[in-house]
Amino acid sequence: MDGNGRWAKRRSLPRTAGHEAAEATVIDVIEAARSAGVEWLSLYAFSTENWNRPGAEVDHLMRLVRRVVRKHAPLLLARGIRCRFLGVSDPRIPPGLARDFEDLTTLTGGNRAMTLTVAFDHGGRRDIVEAARSLIRGGTPAEEVTEQLFAAHLPFPDTPDVDLVIRTSGEQRISNFMLWKVAYAEWVFPEVLWPDFRAPDFLACLHSYGRRERRFGGLPPQSNGETR
Repeated sequence: MDGNGRWAKRRSLPRTAGHEAAEATVIDVIEAARSAGVEWLSLYAFSTENWNRPGAEVDHLMRLVRRVVRKHAPLLLARGIRCRFLGVSDPRIPPGLARDFEDLTTLTGGNRAMTLTVAFDHGGRRDIVEAARSLIRGGTPAEEVTEQLFAAHLPFPDTPDVDLVIRTSGEQRISNFMLWKVAYAEWVFPEVLWPDFRAPDFLACLHSYGRRERRFGGLPPQSNGETR
C-alpha cells in the first residue's frame, strides 16, 4: 500500500495526513475483494524496515492503526472476515496495539468468508530465517528438508502461495514482502497513489490478472503442434 507520503506532499500536507487518508482505501479494497470472491487478501501495512522512519511518524502510525482496528472490528466481524496479523514481534509495538491485534484475531477467528492478513512489523527474510531456526531446533536432518516441510514452518502455513501482488504508486520492487509466498506471483503496478486507490482500481487489477497465462515455468498448452 504505497504512496501515502507522496499523496500528502502533493497537497502540501504532512505525511501523517496521507496515512489517515489511506483508511478509506483499506476498507474499500477489503469490501471489493470480498464482493469479488477473493478468499485470501493480504495488506502490507508496516515492514521491519519502517522502524527506520522518524519516531513521530511511527508513533502516529501506531495510534492510527489502533484507532482503525477498533473502529472497524464490528464491520469485519459482520462481513465474516477472519483477521490475523503477520509479524507483530518487535517489542517497540505498543502493548495496547498488540492486545487489539490479539482481540481482533480472537473475535473473528471463526469467520470463513475471507481471510485478511495484515502484515505488520513483517519481513520476508525474517520469516525465512525463523523457519530455518525452527527446523534446526527440531533436529530435522538436512537431507529431510523439502520445500513443503520448510513452508510448514513459516508463519500461517495454511496461507496459499500469492497469486497476485498489487503495488500502488508505480513502485516496482518487492520490499521484503512474503518472499517465499510470492515466488510465482503475478505483479501489477498501478500508478495511482494508495489513498486514491478504490474498488474500480482493484477490480481492474483482478481483470489484468485474469487475462494472464499462468505457466509456472512450463509451456502453454499445445494443439496440433502449435501454441495456442
